Amino acid sequence: MGSSGSTSSPAPAYTPTRSYTPPPPNPELDKPFRKFNWNQKEALKKKLEDFTLGNPDVKKVNILVAGQIGAGKSSFINSIDSAFQGRICSRAPVNSSGGDSHSFTKHLKGFTIRSGEKSLPFVFKDVMGLEPDNLAGSHIEDIISIVLGHVKDGYEFKEKQTLSFKDEHFNMNPTLSDQASCLVYVIAADTVQFTDDKLIAKLKCIRERISAKGIPQVVIMTKVDEACPLVKNNLRKIYTSKKIKEKMDLCNTKIGLPLSNIFPVKNYHDEIDTEDDVDALILKAIEQIVQIANDKLVDVMEDEMKKKEEKKEKEDKMKKMEDAMKKTHIQYC
Repeated sequence: MGSSGSTSSPAPAYTPTRSYTPPPPNPELDKPFRKFNWNQKEALKKKLEDFTLGNPDVKKVNILVAGQIGAGKSSFINSIDSAFQGRICSRAPVNSSGGDSHSFTKHLKGFTIRSGEKSLPFVFKDVMGLEPDNLAGSHIEDIISIVLGHVKDGYEFKEKQTLSFKDEHFNMNPTLSDQASCLVYVIAADTVQFTDDKLIAKLKCIRERISAKGIPQVVIMTKVDEACPLVKNNLRKIYTSKKIKEKMDLCNTKIGLPLSNIFPVKNYHDEIDTEDDVDALILKAIEQIVQIANDKLVDVMEDEMKKKEEKKEKEDKMKKMEDAMKKTHIQYC
């Protein structure tokens, strides 16, 4: 006699549910946020080689380069040199990325830019790096004094005191040729979001003080390749990179300069040959900086001419009044 009851079918094998992983966001914009001609290197170089300052009283325009330690301000000056010389240059001493946490630049020094054997009419002044603490790095007062032409080359920066009028490098009566006509802030793109609020406060203080004197300012944003993998792989993606756009917007918010005065660049670091795309970005930034500085020189010249004209008009008016009084006196006599 057989057993009764139904035979149960085996349970289906367990199939784990696959979790959906969304694709990573596109790091690139649909179109560039800034137009840029990557084939203009030689045209820019020629334009800068032929550049003539708009004020005949000034033979060379001074441009002060300041920034946080490690941001690459000295490397930027060397990269300018390299772009013009067609070889890697290192006149401005730089520290290794793993070196001392304090500024490697200890003295004020101006670097005249040369193209081949020709000296160009602009000088980039290198200073000690800025640090957040009050008694560290270059001081606000020293930066202001340099901009206004009160500090001679060779001045040794002191972390615990500012320049004294008794110092041999103090210039009591600076001329327009001694002054800086543009201040360049160098900020690293890969760390801009971590910039100490105390350092930002220093930059804003400097900005307010020299803006009152009519000195224009720009930001050079370095280390774009370290801030964005897209740009590291292809420098021509710099103006379609969402990350670089975010970094520029952050600079705009923190420092207060317009985006049109912020220039992302890549400094030469470990290369042994120059590259056209690197040079094009640097030369375009220099063209804008030199034009802005020259505008300041022309403004000063026009202001002086206006003052002379007003003085002459006043003197002519006084002379006419004196002549009229003399005639009246003669008539009464």
